[in-house]
Parts: sequence; structure tokens; C-alpha cells
Amino acid sequence: MRPIIPDYLAEALGDVEPDNSGDLAAYIPELAAADPERLGVAFATVDGQVHGAGDIDVPFTIQSISKPFAYALALADRGFAPVLAKVGVEPSGEAFNEISLEGGTGRPFNPMINAGAITVHSLTGAEGSGPAERVERVLDGLSAFAGRRLVMDEEVCASEMAHAHRNLAIAHMLRSHDVLTEDAGAVVDGYTRQCSVLVTTRDLAMMAATLANRGVNPLSGEQVVPERVVRQVLSVMLSCGMYDAAGDWTTQVGIPAKSGVAGGLIGSLPGRIGIATFSPRLDPHGNSVRGVSLFERFSSDMGLHVMEVPSAGRAVLRSNRVVGSGPGALRVLELQGGIGFAGAERVVREVLETAPPETRVAIDLTRVHAIDDVARRMVLEIARRLTLDDREVYLVDPEAVVPDPEPGDGGRVTVVREVGQATLPSA
Repeated sequence: MRPIIPDYLAEALGDVEPDNSGDLAAYIPELAAADPERLGVAFATVDGQVHGAGDIDVPFTIQSISKPFAYALALADRGFAPVLAKVGVEPSGEAFNEISLEGGTGRPFNPMINAGAITVHSLTGAEGSGPAERVERVLDGLSAFAGRRLVMDEEVCASEMAHAHRNLAIAHMLRSHDVLTEDAGAVVDGYTRQCSVLVTTRDLAMMAATLANRGVNPLSGEQVVPERVVRQVLSVMLSCGMYDAAGDWTTQVGIPAKSGVAGGLIGSLPGRIGIATFSPRLDPHGNSVRGVSLFERFSSDMGLHVMEVPSAGRAVLRSNRVVGSGPGALRVLELQGGIGFAGAERVVREVLETAPPETRVAIDLTRVHAIDDVARRMVLEIARRLTLDDREVYLVDPEAVVPDPEPGDGGRVTVVREVGQATLPSA
């Protein structure tokens, strides 16, 4: 059988390929010489599978797509408070290279514009790190996100540094506000090296999937950054990642994303997928024209908008049935999927509304693949209160998705691997 997903991706590429609008990043000579017809797309799942079509193994420089990953490294290296003291999280509503800072504090508005990204680069690595150590930390970190060793394009780096006057102006302004506390030129050089790392569309999809996978690289299994850092990064990507087009992007596409002026574009949906596209022609905002079109299609076709989520509260309860009859009857509440607060609330409501008359009740988690802490506590509280109402409670949990199944004061629960272990033998 022919592969299904690559065929779909190839069809999507064919639909956008005729669009030759937009321009190359002509202000950087090396990027101005890029092949404008390059076009690729890759999906990476959180279990490490990559599906792609087009030029997914053609190398190009990461550019501004490095920003969310460097931000993640800085948060992991220095902690939230020191980074937030230097860089805000508010959308600027301005172009990526605007020379502007937050009134009163002198902080850059967010880490996705150049002023914020330059500051973030200065915060990577351990406190007191020198320029070379910071660059090595960033290269190591980006490589960990990609799952393979990445290298820098020295020619692109030299080309960008020869025309880095605006970034140098931003850095000197940051230095005047003591947001930068060291040589502005050295920081800009390091930031330019960060942007000059070579990646492929396949790499970017895996980097995005690492964010989608709570910071764990699906290929290596390495926890690249903590989960709390990932939540912060994805939040900022959603609100600020597409510069002064962020509002349109959030409402129309609704995927945490980041673009780069070499033509790359990534999106990361928590727990679901990492997406990357490559097409060098840019719109006036500095975003890939065909890349944006592809993301609009994927969001529409597959319901990927972050606000377009099926109701876990209605779907979590698969069945409420009785097994057996008479004194040995067992009420079985069969749950499914990933359970959060809304799902657990639905189960609580079901128990209250049905008030099971059976003296034996089983909560079946066989089809549950994840349960968050609040939902876990709510499920165990159901068990505790059923116990207090003179019910014998079983937790069917073959995969041990509920750690430490202790219902608390007055509660009792018997953990079994299958419903059959909770049923009484026939007379």
C-alpha cells in the first residue's frame, strides 16, 4: 500500500507551489542567493515518526527559528526570574527588527523580536559564561532538540555580521539600559552565530516535536529542557512568534509557531505533533509565503487550532454498566483517553447522578493513557467517598497510570489488572 501521509503532504505542496509571490531576504547577501523554488514540509510525531515531502533534507540556516529554543535554554540555565527580569513576554505589534524597548524598564518586549533574542543569547549557559561558551551551549542545545549534531554556516555568519548594523544598534541601546552588561558587539556576534546554524526541514520538525513532547526528544529520549520551560516557550510562541502578524496567525491558524528569514517555519502542538515547512520567499512580515499557506491548510484540514479541541469532559466516560446480578453485581465505570479536570468532573457527576445501588464498584482505567494530578486526586476521592458509603471499590489499572493509589482518610481501594479480578465467581 502506498504511504498515505506523504501523499497528502505532496498534494499540499503541489497546491502552493504555483505561488511565487514574496521576496528573498535580500538584506543578507547569502540569503539573497538562495534558490527561491525550494519547498518542503515535514510532520514529526511525539513518538519519533517523521513524514515528509519535497526538499526536507536540504540544509539552510535556522535564523530566527532559533529564538524559542535559545529562550528555552536560557530559562533552563538561569531560571525564570533572572530571564523575565531582562526580557518581557508581551506582543510588541512591531517588526522583528524594530529598535524599541519597554517604557520604564528598558526590557525588550518579548524574546521573539531581535532585541529580546539578543538579550536571551546573553543569558544562555551558566552565569559568568564567556562568548565562546555561550555559543557552544546554544549549539549543543539546538543539537539536542534536533536529535543530531548540528553545525554553523560560517559564510552566512560572515555575511550577516557584515550587515549587522541594526542589531548592533539594538545591542548598544540594550547596553545603555544595563539590560546587556557586557560588550554589545560580542553578544551580537554570538547571536549571529546562533542564527547561522544549519538545519533541514526534517530537523526543524523534530525540534518542534521535542517541544510538543514536553521537552523530551522523541528520537534520543533526552529531556532537553524541563516541562515548565516548554509551557512558557510555547505560550510566547503562540502570542509573539509571528511578529506583527501574530494576531492574524493566532486566530486563523492557532498553532504555536516561529518563522525564520531563510524560509523556515515551525509549529508545535503540545502532545500531538511538530510541523516544519521550508520555502524562502517571504511576505512583508518576514514570514514564508508558502509556509503560511501550508499551515493554514493543515490547521483547517486537521483541526489543529489550539482552541479546536474535542471535549474531554464528554468523551472520558466510555461506559457505565453492571456486570453480574444479585448481591455480587459489579458497577463498572469505564474511562478512556487522557483525563484532566474536565474529564474527572464528568465522572464525579456521573457517580452523583446515578448513585450506583450496587455495593461493589470498579473504576476501569484500562483505556486511560494519562491522568493529571488534579484528576488523579478526584478519582481517588470518588473511591474514598464510595467507601464511606459502604461500597467496595476496585481500581482496574493494568498500566499503573495512577501512582500511589491511596484514597485518603477512611478510604479503601483494591487495585486489580482486569475487571474479571473484581467479579465474584458464579455460584
